[in-house]
Amino acid sequence: MIEERLKALNIVLPTPPKPAGSYVPVTISGKTAYVSGQIPIEDGKITHKGKVPSPQSLEEAQKAARLCIINALAQLKAEIGSLDKVTRVLKVSGFVNSSPDFTEQPKVINAASDLLVEIFGEKGKHSRVAIGAASLPLDSTVEIDMIVELS
Repeated sequence: MIEERLKALNIVLPTPPKPAGSYVPVTISGKTAYVSGQIPIEDGKITHKGKVPSPQSLEEAQKAARLCIINALAQLKAEIGSLDKVTRVLKVSGFVNSSPDFTEQPKVINAASDLLVEIFGEKGKHSRVAIGAASLPLDSTVEIDMIVELS
């Protein structure tokens, strides 16, 4: 059970953040769920703002990426009721608010990918894109969306 796995990893899914714009957090079509981009919000506040590698270090950006995935899972659970309905994580798209010379976006998004494998095991392995961005909504350091297959 995914809930037990989350507990073992000391991860508590928060109340999902409200959308920051005119969109829905999750759209389901058939057995595919599309989770809208999530930023690093905790207790209603953005925890990581600004570009990588300054003012945010690579390590801090990785923490932001993990929080984005936790928020994405919270949105998904709110929509489908149980994360045990996830049969596979299909794709993750990660956007990193980067200075022009920063080229380690994959290392930032690895933190999100690794967390999904920790939680879902083999079902958490996915295709991915890691992109540098000149800016992100609300000056967040990272934004991540994902596509999952449901039972």
